[in-house]
Amino acid sequence: MVPYRTILFVPGHKPAWIDKALAAGADCIVLDLEDSVPADLKAGARQTVADSIRAVRQRDQRVGLFVRVNPLDTRLTGADLEAVVVPGLTGVFAPKISAATDVLRYDALLDHFEARNGVDGLEYIVPVEMIGAIQACREIALASARVGAMIGPTAEHADIARAVGYQWTSGGLETLYLRSRILLACREAGIHPLTGLWEKLDDLAGLRTFAEHGRQLGFRGMVVIHPSHVTVANEAFSATPDDIAFHEGLIAAYEEAATAGHGAVRYRGLHIDKAHVDTARDWLALARSTPGVGSSTEGTRVLTAPRSSSTPSSGTVNPGVPVPTDSPERQHS
Repeated sequence: MVPYRTILFVPGHKPAWIDKALAAGADCIVLDLEDSVPADLKAGARQTVADSIRAVRQRDQRVGLFVRVNPLDTRLTGADLEAVVVPGLTGVFAPKISAATDVLRYDALLDHFEARNGVDGLEYIVPVEMIGAIQACREIALASARVGAMIGPTAEHADIARAVGYQWTSGGLETLYLRSRILLACREAGIHPLTGLWEKLDDLAGLRTFAEHGRQLGFRGMVVIHPSHVTVANEAFSATPDDIAFHEGLIAAYEEAATAGHGAVRYRGLHIDKAHVDTARDWLALARSTPGVGSSTEGTRVLTAPRSSSTPSSGTVNPGVPVPTDSPERQHS
């Protein structure tokens, strides 16, 4: 899956709002057929969403386009997919999954409608909204090759808050365990880890802190519910030029030292060896494939490290200095 920084929701029956989502710069848009569409408008919204997918693709090949369908137990999912699985769709935002068998039920439907409608390669973004999904997150992440991302729960008023019974705080300690389980499941499965949303529409400073904490923990993008949140979240989950220069310089310094027969090297005050270089290469692979950051918009399934707290503010790449043979820093960490 493309490592989307921002996943922005748009009610499926309000196509005019899509222009605002695109203008905001969201990496991915989810056209919603579930909670934001009144029951008596759902049938008509299906065709509206299908038409919207075609219209967006005529002018934008970059943005991810997902549809949140109605949950399996509503018996509306099949009709939703029948209408919206059209060329140009990227995937399905699959709600209310609580077990790996639910993923396979979605697979059966998608296999059918892909073949019938001339579509292939659809992926899932799986929100964790049920206690069962937390308990089975590893099995869900590994259940199907279509599972491309999972979302660690954080919301104050979402289904998972009611199910678990936590009291929301801006610091997020009450969901740290829940989110961490999802993050580890994503890492093991090699899929894109997303953190949940920030509900306070006018608190952009709080949003920035929340997004940056998510990135520090290991998440690589988040769900947003308003266009005004997109720029802040995109910045929080993007590598800066200084970050990129630091990691490129680290690799260059190690390679130069290795050519001279050194297995470890001092770089910008850090002791580095092959493990650091492997991490830096993975980090750069993600940075360069992130929409709006690198030159590629292709997806990646590499496991990546958080932004280094040792990254200096300057973009200048200092050469590495080989660690003397008799120095304890020659030992691998």
